[in-house]
Amino acid sequence: MNGGNKRKRQDMALAVSDSLSNEERIVYNMIRSKENMGIWSGELKRETTIPENIFKKVLKSLEAKQLIKQVVNVQSKGRKIFMATEFQPSKEITGGDWYSDGKLDIEFIDTLKQLSLGYLSRQKVATVDMVLKFFKESGAFTVEVSNQNLEEILKTLVLDDKVSEVKSTGFDDFAGVPPGRVCYRIKSKIGGVREEKVGAMASIPCGVCPRINFCTPDGVVSPKNCVYYDKWLDF
Repeated sequence: MNGGNKRKRQDMALAVSDSLSNEERIVYNMIRSKENMGIWSGELKRETTIPENIFKKVLKSLEAKQLIKQVVNVQSKGRKIFMATEFQPSKEITGGDWYSDGKLDIEFIDTLKQLSLGYLSRQKVATVDMVLKFFKESGAFTVEVSNQNLEEILKTLVLDDKVSEVKSTGFDDFAGVPPGRVCYRIKSKIGGVREEKVGAMASIPCGVCPRINFCTPDGVVSPKNCVYYDKWLDF
């Protein structure tokens, strides 16, 4: 954000603040100071030390004046999170591109997976950029799909054992891809049965898991409850 826009927002906030009662001003300024992270109503009440009955009226008044809004935090859905209306929730709050209104957008994810599989089945190999270019040219989505979004989808397909992640050799099927570039290809089938997996250690799912940074022995994401890890152990 450039300096001019920041000053303009500060001037607008100051003008709004001057039109509020003392309690409204305290609550509004506290909420606004949290920017795109918002603040839990319980924490807000403790910070402002405003009596319960007045606190609730102030929140209703600020919402009615469209100065604040409630947002859903996917990590704490039972908590009321308030944010100044001028800000958009951060990805930590919304859950990122895969969430819509606080819920995992399963339909969008499945559509991306199916279209990716369809494209890969028509191509011998493809990079993330190649698949993304196809999506953009096809006009299949009205929302923007980023390179990172698509890479996460392709890695999920690898974990689903539908796609292989390989590196280009620059020859044969890889002639159109620079050597060393990461590519994806549909797992081939022989006689209707998936080809025998060679080198199970080389295909351990942890290497392509998009949640590997959150994986700990006793954490929410761990080898103990990982369905992909269980599949790999069955090899």
